[in-house]
Amino acid sequence: MSDTQQETKGSIPNLRDKVLDAIKTVYDPEIPVDIYELGLIYEINVYPLNNVYVLMTLTSPSCPSAEEIPGEVEAKVKAIQGVNDVRVELTFDPPYTQEMMSEAAKLELGFM
Repeated sequence: MSDTQQETKGSIPNLRDKVLDAIKTVYDPEIPVDIYELGLIYEINVYPLNNVYVLMTLTSPSCPSAEEIPGEVEAKVKAIQGVNDVRVELTFDPPYTQEMMSEAAKLELGFM
């Protein structure tokens, strides 16, 4: 599929993919797997005018990186050329469980 076919409603081509790639560079400091593979990202939306919304959770409400990780997600997504604005929302509903991890993350952490 060409870039033009993937372009929708004025957004730059593949912006969601670029957002996903940026998110995959964010790691929980205590776990050697990126937050996407850990299952911490619940939703990624790219709205008109290239405004990005990310709904995410943490492994625990008392996670020591509770302020760092969402801030890092926001900074890395804002750094993408063409992104207008970023909103990262933190939720604990539904609560995080290890079943939310990708198979790759489970393998990396020895759960499979």
